[in-house]
Amino acid sequence: MYAVDLLKASFAEGKNCLTRVTKRTITGVPLKLRGLVGLDVLEAIRTRRSVRAFTREDVSEEEVQRLIEAASWAPSAGNLQPWEFIIVRDNETKRKLSIAALGQTLIEDAPVVIVVCADQARSARRYGNRGVHLYSLQDTAAATQNILLAVRAMALGACWIGAFNEDEARVVLGTPKNLKPVAIVPVGHPAEKPAPPPRRAIDEISHYERL
Repeated sequence: MYAVDLLKASFAEGKNCLTRVTKRTITGVPLKLRGLVGLDVLEAIRTRRSVRAFTREDVSEEEVQRLIEAASWAPSAGNLQPWEFIIVRDNETKRKLSIAALGQTLIEDAPVVIVVCADQARSARRYGNRGVHLYSLQDTAAATQNILLAVRAMALGACWIGAFNEDEARVVLGTPKNLKPVAIVPVGHPAEKPAPPPRRAIDEISHYERL
């Protein structure tokens, strides 16, 4: 299975679904997904890296929309899709977000920043406190991972930033109380190629039947 399949294998109940995908050719793909590289999904997962240095090359609006569409196909509890995505290009806003994120200047350096927000009230309407404190966060985490995998498939670079002052970020972005900023994702063309980080052994982290 290829990364594009994973992101949108059942688009429009199969009416516009992927009809043929190879490493070099993608046909029958909805317009917004065209241009994605046909990476094997496991290869995309294994080769995804946190990129913190970017070139001066811009990220097009079409590319941004592809990333948001990939995010929108993440699973969510009750299919409530409790997410909102704030796209930031303004230099002053990025500077303020960088300050809110404890001085992480890669936010300023990236041509575009996607802030993933959880609509906790939307989840709460069906699931109460569990929707607020668990499902809305799980759902937006899945959406963020979809963004990162689509970034990799599109030969871009990004970094998932969770270390930031939430109250300061709210002020910068003007978000209402029901929207919780959960991830700041700077996106750009990579100016570095990070080495693979160490991973814990599979037999160390896998457990059968019970711990």
